[in-house]
Amino acid sequence: MSTFIRNENMDHYLLRLWNSGAVGEVKVQQLAEILNLSSKQTRRKLNQWQEDGWLTFQAGIGRGNESKLKWYTDVESVYEQLFLSKLEKYSIEQVSKLLLYEWSLGTKQRLMSRFQTKFGFHQEEQDRLIIPRFYRFLTYHPLKAADVHSANLIANIYNRVVALEEDNTIIPELAHSWEVTDKKLTLYLRKDVSFHDGSILKAEDVVQSFSRMKQDEIYAELWKPITKIYSSAPLIVEIEFPNGCTYILPLLSMITASIYKESNGQVIGTGSFYMGENTEEKTILRAFKQYYGERPLLDTVEFIQVSREFGNVYYGAHESKEVGTFEVESDSGFGIVVMNSNRQTDIARKEVRDYIHMLIDENRSQISTINALISENCSGCLIGFSKPYSVPKIAKPSLSKPLQMKYTGYAKDVSIWLKNILERAGIKVELEEVSFHNAVYDDHLKVNADLFIHGEIFELNQSFSYFTFMKNNISPLRKLIQTDPYLQNSIQAYIQLPFEQWIDQHLKIEDYLITNSLCIPLYYSKRQIPFSINLMNIKMKHFGYVDLSKIWMKPKY
Repeated sequence: MSTFIRNENMDHYLLRLWNSGAVGEVKVQQLAEILNLSSKQTRRKLNQWQEDGWLTFQAGIGRGNESKLKWYTDVESVYEQLFLSKLEKYSIEQVSKLLLYEWSLGTKQRLMSRFQTKFGFHQEEQDRLIIPRFYRFLTYHPLKAADVHSANLIANIYNRVVALEEDNTIIPELAHSWEVTDKKLTLYLRKDVSFHDGSILKAEDVVQSFSRMKQDEIYAELWKPITKIYSSAPLIVEIEFPNGCTYILPLLSMITASIYKESNGQVIGTGSFYMGENTEEKTILRAFKQYYGERPLLDTVEFIQVSREFGNVYYGAHESKEVGTFEVESDSGFGIVVMNSNRQTDIARKEVRDYIHMLIDENRSQISTINALISENCSGCLIGFSKPYSVPKIAKPSLSKPLQMKYTGYAKDVSIWLKNILERAGIKVELEEVSFHNAVYDDHLKVNADLFIHGEIFELNQSFSYFTFMKNNISPLRKLIQTDPYLQNSIQAYIQLPFEQWIDQHLKIEDYLITNSLCIPLYYSKRQIPFSINLMNIKMKHFGYVDLSKIWMKPKY
């Protein structure tokens, strides 16, 4: 055993066997099933563990004779001490993998409590904030971000030419000024803005970024009114739209309209942080000291991979979960039920959709029983503008076959809840899971399902976000809009409609979707994140996430 501990090796199969309670008379085949190994692999493991002094295993000789297993050491107790030792000596991303071992409940709670103290704000030679990361970021390329986690990362690495505030105000970023007419926009760029590689921002970089977005299949529809993008002089960018485009400045404020350049296979921005490292174990953002604006008060932000059992907590160094934290709540979007009326199935019949709509309306008040952070939405997608509505009772229509319902991971519990409601009312449902990637980028939900639940989080300005929600090519409503003349004409009207008047148009479209039982409001969602009381200036920004560039901590005395 001494050699085993000295080498600091930890075998998750050994811990699994210990916690299975296997002892005394056993069969190799039984142990193999516990370990999920072959009998040959199991015997090899047993021999190794016996050599290391953990146990003795006496194989039964002859037919019917049981083998005997005897333990010499409490494996979990030894492993717990090894874990704590590694936690002090190694990086937390290396140790985090050990939490995935099959510990007993009490031991795992102790280890997680100690592990949590490694997260939070650390003031050493540099100010460092360490945040748990449940999944690896899908991308940090502006044009490829379709999930909020990636988009929030991108918001800290890149800048846009302008930003759109919640109150419809346009503020400058890389462009310090602009002139706009009904046919043309002229942008005047800041001088001496540095990319993360040290090169200086030029007008051509902006032209190329916009041109790539215009040609991207996801956003091409949004850019249709724009016919020409060019630089007429150093630090001047011209954008022409002969038939009008009242949303040109909001369009350039999108996270996906961030300015970037590609160099040696890297995507480089001008933002307050740059990508320091991005691996399976961690993602590190480092402060960009040559940032044209206000330098971040943190030096590094590290996202470390952990299991889902951890909460999304920003802890201060050496603080426990019970002491020294406060909770910040932010909006985390809404959920809708989309019905694909363009399919050649029963869902194409309005009376079928209306009956499902009625069942949802009758049961929507129960939604918070699934998750305390979601609440019923009986109004619509536009908070503060959508009005409550009611659905009349109707008789159950006949259906020729079960409805096809699909879901992706984040909507699993709510989808099962909806399926049960429909089946209790006599509507048969066949439920199938689709990967998040396929749900977003492919048509597995938008085409092959009769109905599905979609969760959406608006960026900051909900009026423009609602428009892009309908218009972009990964919208859950895309197939519906393509086949519905009313929706096509209504969305086309935005090109000439002043941006300040968009809410009324949104409400007309939303009323049409609800009245025809095409897009049904289901829930509002909240996000609650505990922060160390020592972290200062906690402000929520894009997609309801904290603005990392503004966080700071009082220095130690």
